[in-house]
Amino acid sequence: MRYETMTPVQAEVIPLAVAGNDVIVASQTGTGKTAAFLIPLLERLIDKERGKTHALVLTPTRELAIQIDENFAGMGYHSGMGSVCVVGGMPFAPQAEVLVEKTDVIIATPGRLLDHMRFGNVDFGSISYVVLDEADRMFDMGFLPDLRRILNHLPKERQTLLFSATIGKDVRRLSKDYLRNPMSVQIGRQVPVDAIEQRFLAVNQRSKLDLIMDILDDRTVESALIFVATKRGVQQLDRTLHKAGYYCDAIHGERTQQERVVALEDFRRGDIDFLVATDVVSRGLDIANVSHVINYDMPRDPDDYIHRVGRTARAKRKGKAITFVTPDDSDTVRKLERALGHKIKIQKQKSDRHKKPSR
Repeated sequence: MRYETMTPVQAEVIPLAVAGNDVIVASQTGTGKTAAFLIPLLERLIDKERGKTHALVLTPTRELAIQIDENFAGMGYHSGMGSVCVVGGMPFAPQAEVLVEKTDVIIATPGRLLDHMRFGNVDFGSISYVVLDEADRMFDMGFLPDLRRILNHLPKERQTLLFSATIGKDVRRLSKDYLRNPMSVQIGRQVPVDAIEQRFLAVNQRSKLDLIMDILDDRTVESALIFVATKRGVQQLDRTLHKAGYYCDAIHGERTQQERVVALEDFRRGDIDFLVATDVVSRGLDIANVSHVINYDMPRDPDDYIHRVGRTARAKRKGKAITFVTPDDSDTVRKLERALGHKIKIQKQKSDRHKKPSR
């Protein structure tokens, strides 16, 4: 898979995890966390008896679960170990069949896993390795009660790794309740990486559409993730850009899982140039060659900003993040300045739509 040099989080976590320690990891997005828990998983479980379920990976979103499952398939190709991806929006029966047959690794979102637990499809008796990925995001999405319900059904004698961009009160409480003498790993400040050029453009709400078309017409914008605050806003912007001749697609909560997978794959392959989305794709997903992230609507929370812009400048590449700032965003700007530790320079920007978009 062309992994040659460990990232800092991999260099810190892999030896601790291979040695059998519980670990709490605070690391920003795009730092190689998935390999940091999958490589030890393979190392720890390679000699275990097949035909039993030995590991559970819990993650907040379907897309992230699917990506982890794909990474596991690549890294574990020669290991003889198998996995099942247990997420909503996908057929229930095939998941149940694999769970009952006891594949080695379950990679799941909490809600769908609980559904299978209620039907008696899951046997946790042999679980010895557990990963809680993007823990802070799972809390934000209201999964904390589900997480506790699942963890209470797992064997007490197990190894647990918890990964989170931020280590807040809820994360600490959960780790105290469910991890045993965990080692702590902190990688860097929770701010965007230096490889991301960040711009903040002053704009009023009714001028946003013209401004984004000006930006997308720039040939240096090879591919862009465009974040919009609401599902309805995503739908409206996607329709408008389509009508104007841009190659784009959309991801939001009302699309089926198959539609979301197709949109992501089209974007990854370069079949479309632009992906309009809610925050469902802001965390954890590794999409190579995203030249730009555009915050059409400014995120209300600094952590969401950091995760959104972290979709570009992956794997030592450079990237650009452009954020539209309206007069209503002044409080949000101040919160972000405190989180980033510096004053934000907001550029005045005026759109001049003098030609039709060419893509």
